[in-house]
Amino acid sequence: MNEFYKGKKVLVTGGIGFIGSNLALGLVELGSEVLLVDSMLPAYGATLRNIEPVRERVTVNFSDVRDPHSLGYLVQGQDLIFSLAGQVSHTESMLDPMTDLEINCRSQLSLLECCRQGNAGAKVVFASTRQLYGRPQYLPVDEGHPRVPVDVNGINKLAAEMYYTLYHQVHGIDTVSLRLTNTYGPRMDLGSNRKGFAGIFIRKALEGEKVQIYGTGEQRRDFNHVDDVVRALLVAGESETVHGEVFNLGHPQPKSLLEFVQILQEFADFDYELVPFPPEAESIDIGDYYGDFTLFHKATGWSPEIDLKAGLETTLLYYREYGWPAAR
Repeated sequence: MNEFYKGKKVLVTGGIGFIGSNLALGLVELGSEVLLVDSMLPAYGATLRNIEPVRERVTVNFSDVRDPHSLGYLVQGQDLIFSLAGQVSHTESMLDPMTDLEINCRSQLSLLECCRQGNAGAKVVFASTRQLYGRPQYLPVDEGHPRVPVDVNGINKLAAEMYYTLYHQVHGIDTVSLRLTNTYGPRMDLGSNRKGFAGIFIRKALEGEKVQIYGTGEQRRDFNHVDDVVRALLVAGESETVHGEVFNLGHPQPKSLLEFVQILQEFADFDYELVPFPPEAESIDIGDYYGDFTLFHKATGWSPEIDLKAGLETTLLYYREYGWPAAR
C-alpha cells in the first residue's frame, strides 16, 4: 500500500468531516497529493481542526458536491476519488428527505457523470451504509440479504450504489462501494444529536451526564474504529479485484448497547437509564444488526484490528486532549 499511494492524486469529498479527515491524514502519510472538498455546512460536523496536523500538506476546496460545475473541474486529473460527502443522519433524512436525496443520491450520480465526461480513468470508492438492509431477517447480514430500507437515507444510498455499479458495467469506470456500519473514533461529530447513538453516548460520558438507552439496551450492533475503516477504504482503492462490487464492513465481536455503555463506564464516570423509544426513533430502528464481511476479507485480506474497548479508550483520550463541541 505504501508504494501504491505515493505520488497519487487523490480527491476526498467530505474531506474535512469525520472519516474524510482521518483518511486525509493516512493519505498524506502514504505520500499522496491530496485534494479535500467540503461544503463546511455547520450541521455536518466539518471543522478545520480535524486536518490541523496536515493542513499545510493538503489542498482544500470549499465546495458543495451538489454543484456539478465545480465538481466537474475538481475531478480532472485525479487518480482516485473517495466519495465520502454525505448526509448521514437517518432521523434527518426523514425530516428533510429532499436534502438527503440531493446529497446522497443526485450528487453521486453527478460525480459519476463528471468522471464519465472529464476523467473516466479515475477510480471511485463510495462510502455506503448498512442501513439499506433495513431490519435484518437473519444474522450476520451478508451482501445477499434483502435490501429493504426503513428510511430515506437507506433508499438514497442504495440508489447511489446502483449508479456506481452501473457506471462500471456500462462506462468502464472503476468503482467500489463499501457498506459502513457504526463507525466511531477521533474527529467524529460529538455535537450532533441526530447522527446515531455512539457520538451522543461518548459526549455524555465525557460530560458526566446520564446516558439514555432506548428500549431494553440488548440491541446488538457491530462497531468499527475509524482507523479500521480508513484502512478498508485504502485497501479498496488499491485493489483491482473489487471493481464494480459492493462489500460489507463489520466487526466479528458485536456488542449490545448496554455493553457499549458499560465499556464507556470503565473510562468515564456517568450513569445510564433505560427509556422507551420515542416514536420517531422506533419507526426506523432496525433492532439487532451485525454484518458479515467475509467477501471483502476474501477479496482484499481486510479484517478489523481494533476491539471496542481499546477503540473507546483512545477515542476518549483524544477528546480529553482536544475538547469537543457543545450539543446541537
